[in-house]
Amino acid sequence: MNVKSTAGQLGGKRVRFALSSHFVHPREGHWSVSDFVALTKPRVMMLAVFTALVGLSSAPVRLDPLITLAVVLAIAAGAGAAGALNMWYDADIDAVMSRTAMRPIPRGKISRLGALVFGLVLGGFAVAVLALATNLVASALLACTILFYVVVYTVWLKRFTRQNIVIGGAAGALPPVIGWAAATGEIGLEPLALFLIIFLWTPPHFWALALNRTDDYARAGVPMLPVVAGRAATTRQILIYSGLLVLASELPWALGFAGTVYGAVAAICGAVFLLLALLLNRSIGTDRRAAHRLFLFSISYLFVLFAALLIDYGSGSFSPMRSSHGGHGVSAHAELKSGVVRGACCTVTVSEV
Repeated sequence: MNVKSTAGQLGGKRVRFALSSHFVHPREGHWSVSDFVALTKPRVMMLAVFTALVGLSSAPVRLDPLITLAVVLAIAAGAGAAGALNMWYDADIDAVMSRTAMRPIPRGKISRLGALVFGLVLGGFAVAVLALATNLVASALLACTILFYVVVYTVWLKRFTRQNIVIGGAAGALPPVIGWAAATGEIGLEPLALFLIIFLWTPPHFWALALNRTDDYARAGVPMLPVVAGRAATTRQILIYSGLLVLASELPWALGFAGTVYGAVAAICGAVFLLLALLLNRSIGTDRRAAHRLFLFSISYLFVLFAALLIDYGSGSFSPMRSSHGGHGVSAHAELKSGVVRGACCTVTVSEV
């Protein structure tokens, strides 16, 4: 077998990688549970679960607590499966990027074959649990999300087009729709508004990160926008998408399914987001701080925005009326009554994305 040995410098420590065109042999007995947890991209998984819970809480149906737990478990497992399959396919480029070089496969902790099997089993488990606990619509959406992230984004878009993050962002925007569908058995206007917010948030979030990782992506051959179009074009696109995001973030309030708490929070956070994007657009090429500030704020932005939605729903002052129906859907518009609404409060802690 033709094996390449690549040595890289990371954080002052010497890191060695052993890559093959098929899989990396892990050192037997050296893997741990934490290595498999790392395969699931836990921070991304937590964001997916959190946004799915917002979609679930905004639905006009209140699920049994045990079913809710099954939904959370299934969506977490589905997100984890997508992360593991992404690392399986991207092991070659992960090994040459400093940001990803310490992932389990480049470090030789887990083989590519092991990651593939783990991801497939976890994904199958997630889709089956969601189908048994709720309905086929939700489970089909989860299956499509996993396939889209792995096949469309990871295998196709990521290595072949500068629009990889734009189109691929649809996968990360689907959890609120899955949460809503798990409760109702259908897709409504409300979760589609949440989908649009996450979809428009994704490009400025990742491009802000990529601006300070251009050499990494260029070395790996990934055509991220800063690599193929340059800094000036990227900051302009970030500003455009930030403006669209600010407008989209007010949709839940404008369409009448979020209250004044959310509307005010969205306006304030949107103004800060747009200001940071404008400062980035006006910054000079050697200034790394402007991109880093926007990237860090974008993480907090999404959490605060969706937390404000939970506050509105949980306050009981502005949320669709829930029923105790055990999982199959009714229309939000059929359940909504003027002046009399009830909400389900859900608290989720997300450390970081």
